[in-house]
Amino acid sequence: MQAQKKTTKIIAPALTVFAVLTVITGVVYPLAMTAIAQATMPYQANGSLIKASDGKVIGSALLGQAFDLAREDYFASRPSATTPPYNAASSGASNLAASNPAFKKAIAARQIAYAGSGPCPADLLCASGSGLDPDISVSAARYQARRVAKARGLSQTQIHALIDSCIIKPQLGILGEPRINILSLNMALDHESKR
Repeated sequence: MQAQKKTTKIIAPALTVFAVLTVITGVVYPLAMTAIAQATMPYQANGSLIKASDGKVIGSALLGQAFDLAREDYFASRPSATTPPYNAASSGASNLAASNPAFKKAIAARQIAYAGSGPCPADLLCASGSGLDPDISVSAARYQARRVAKARGLSQTQIHALIDSCIIKPQLGILGEPRINILSLNMALDHESKR
């Protein structure tokens, strides 16, 4: 009987602390963070969703989209290492070393597919670490300008103006490189073609 009272005396405060911390960390804190995020940055809090002019969600600025060279009238995305490509449920790199024959074969095939003038930018040849990178470098977009201009019947000047209008500058002017969100660029391309 004495041992049971001792056990109850120890367990009761532990269960109380467990219940209180569960409510604080599992309910109060998440609700507070959600409310703050919705009030201060709703676009990011809701997934950075990109919508068409009719309001339909067509993607997220945070996840790559499958634009490949089969569609010459669009800028191609960075390659994806996920299966199937751009599968957010299986994010990850290919884990192939630069010396791996399969890696070399994939790079060679991509170089042949692009077959542009000058060296192909690395981000058009290699997948990112997540396999879901939504952005390409400015040089990767400009490398594809001639092909897209020809397929769309637009001038290269128009295409370069679109590319320039979609450049995302480094954060705080110093963090990262200028880049282009591929979905935003291709949406701007569709809009330009309809004009």
